Amino acid sequence: MNRFGVLLLCAFGASSLVAADVTFYKDVLPVLQKNCQACHRPGEAAPMTFMSYQDTRPWAKAIKQAVLSQKMPPWFADPSVGKFHNARILTPADKSVLIEWANTGAAPGDSNQAPAPMTWAEGWSVGTPDVIYQLPEAYSVPASGTVEYTYFIVPTGFTEDKWVTAAEARPGTRAQVHHIIAFVREPGSKWMREYPVGKAFVPKKSNGESGGGAFLTGYAPGAMPEKLEPGQAKLIKAGSDIVFQMHYTANGKPASDVSRVGIVFAKEAPTQRVVTLAAQDRKFVIPAGASNHRVDGAMTLHADSDLMALFPHMHVRGKAFEMRAVYPSGESEVLLKVPAYDFNWQLSYRLEQPKKLPKGTRIEATGWFDNSPNNKSNPDPTKEVRWGDQSWEEMMIGFFNVAIDAKANPADLFKAPKPVAPTATSGGE
Repeated sequence: MNRFGVLLLCAFGASSLVAADVTFYKDVLPVLQKNCQACHRPGEAAPMTFMSYQDTRPWAKAIKQAVLSQKMPPWFADPSVGKFHNARILTPADKSVLIEWANTGAAPGDSNQAPAPMTWAEGWSVGTPDVIYQLPEAYSVPASGTVEYTYFIVPTGFTEDKWVTAAEARPGTRAQVHHIIAFVREPGSKWMREYPVGKAFVPKKSNGESGGGAFLTGYAPGAMPEKLEPGQAKLIKAGSDIVFQMHYTANGKPASDVSRVGIVFAKEAPTQRVVTLAAQDRKFVIPAGASNHRVDGAMTLHADSDLMALFPHMHVRGKAFEMRAVYPSGESEVLLKVPAYDFNWQLSYRLEQPKKLPKGTRIEATGWFDNSPNNKSNPDPTKEVRWGDQSWEEMMIGFFNVAIDAKANPADLFKAPKPVAPTATSGGE
């Protein structure tokens, strides 16, 4: 290279020359496999697939804009608070690859340089389930109107206790299924015993939610399936039932839904049992027009446990969310901050390292709501809002997972210590 060529290289920088060599098969596909294909593949939530060059090439500029605006991948935790091992965050190098690929013509490159395809269990994100439960009959979703939360009870048929390391709820028709929650009803529970097994029903308001059921897994837009750490599992006792809670939303087209839940069993006995709990408030009133209304909920744990994951939940007026731990010493620690909550992405935040919660720790949750005209998703800013099942109503729930000893009783987490009776002293009457 002559002196003029050296000067040009210095002036434009080596990176611009490298950028021209960014190709789909060599550079972009590995980034998509690692960060995008879990959703951007056939049968999953994303509206387009990024499995091949032909499928991805038309979206090159859109990918660039999504990366620059940090719209994708979706992740809403304040990076200054907590560390999460499932964080959907692109590295600077991965961002550069996607941006430069779009900037330089989105070339395919040499297909021989492509990485081996990812192996996905068809229709499942947790791998191939050991057992699959589905609605016992198809549910006909109407084209219009309000559909109340609808339940189905499905016996597990388990003749022995089963430990579950992963569980995933899958909607039969994504367009009409807003959410699924799969509860475990143990044999001795009286919860919803007045309702038929294998048939759709809408319970009385006083009998809804999880009154006697343990949260197994759920589905909502953007939600991640329940996949636990090595040595941890949830317990489904012999003779238990799976109770499906279905939230359908009419969208102008009738549909027939048969949603499913897939379960993966532990390969060996776990050392810890995982339980899903909630800090919430059901009695709030959000004033009409309020742009930053605060609602607080809390739950005190009366046994030692390890905090594993956090799941904020609100509806379309949800603006921001925070969760904290207040320890028996009085010290308070912020666990999670979500400055810009997005109802369309019901994300879980799984701690990079478990956090010890000594007996007496209080988990607090705070949600802020925008019920003003400035909230474009607000159905009606002229009305006050209370707790309700439907998306135009509101909820404030800070779900969280804790792990306890596998032999411990989860009920101990809820048992407050009995007050100690005063003792007589030698100087008394």
